[in-house]
Amino acid sequence: MTPDITPITMPKFGLAMTEGKIAGWLVEPGTQVTAGEELVDIETSKITNTFESPVAGLLRRHVAANGEMLPVGALIGIVADAAVADTDIDAFITRFQADFAAASDQPDGAEAADEPVMMQVGAHSLRVHDRGAGDGTPLVLIHGFGGDLKNWMLNHAALAHGRRVIAFDLPGHGGSSKDVGPGTLAFFADVTAQLLAHLDLSRVHVMGHSLGGGIALTLARTRPALVASLTLIAPAGLGPQINMDFINGFIEADRVRGLQDVLKYLVHDKSLIGRRMADDVLRYKRLDGAEAALRQVAEACFPGGKQGDDLRPVLAGADVPVTLIWGQADEILPVVQADGLPGSVTRHLLPAIGHMPQLESATAVNEVVGAFIGHEVATA
Repeated sequence: MTPDITPITMPKFGLAMTEGKIAGWLVEPGTQVTAGEELVDIETSKITNTFESPVAGLLRRHVAANGEMLPVGALIGIVADAAVADTDIDAFITRFQADFAAASDQPDGAEAADEPVMMQVGAHSLRVHDRGAGDGTPLVLIHGFGGDLKNWMLNHAALAHGRRVIAFDLPGHGGSSKDVGPGTLAFFADVTAQLLAHLDLSRVHVMGHSLGGGIALTLARTRPALVASLTLIAPAGLGPQINMDFINGFIEADRVRGLQDVLKYLVHDKSLIGRRMADDVLRYKRLDGAEAALRQVAEACFPGGKQGDDLRPVLAGADVPVTLIWGQADEILPVVQADGLPGSVTRHLLPAIGHMPQLESATAVNEVVGAFIGHEVATA
């Protein structure tokens, strides 16, 4: 536990309970609660129980949304002093979620009912996590090089209000099959289009990070009718420079300590990169075909140590809304690549944030994206 920050986790009401649904929060963020005060109604397979706050303090955050099903021990809320900055809470949540996800991936870990499923999409077996419902235009999340759908763990549920939000593992990544074909952005954009057809989605908001941003731009170029808007987080394709020490180090690292050092390029706050996160990535890298897939993608997308795709013309010709989010302390894709873009692109440059704003500054990112796609995201 971090001083002045207390996690509220899914309780275990009985020996047989493995998961629970947030039936309804009874206290809003910003409320001072007392120990024993009724905090949230939780529905199990047998009964709905009211969970009482285990501590006294200021409820700062609903981490789990109403209707969300989570395993016992999962983070559902945060109690913290008023003096604790939102960025410190974001960092705490990032560490907690990463450690919990890594622990849950162990063979004996509890599984949530609201979990990814495998889908056969054309020649590819894709791990897909489809959350939320409603009339809002769906949102699709595309992760970056070496990542997976868990890169959106602080954004997925927060944005899934009044709309479906779909995250998936790209081929060659996470739990998806490892064939990446030529490994190009065009290949991944085509797979994304195939997934949307499989889900019977004809038009979606698209949010892409890093390599995923390049895929989103490529999809907008090749299949513009599918794209309702673009949210680009430190996207590939806007300049030739890329930190190949990260790319090559990510591919080659085969020990936890070495991989931790490589992963630290991703964030400004290096304390976010713990051993469990590195363990999680190493387990993926040791899957059959994973390393070869990464090498193929690196060769196709970063020939000669430079980005091979120039996607700035896509933004110049885009007829859909575009918003750009970039950490000013990005050590992988320099933030100067956000300069000189068309005036129609709304830019959000975040100080003291690295290559993964969706993890380091989740509150700010969720607010920006929620407002951009037409739904304000509630925050503390």
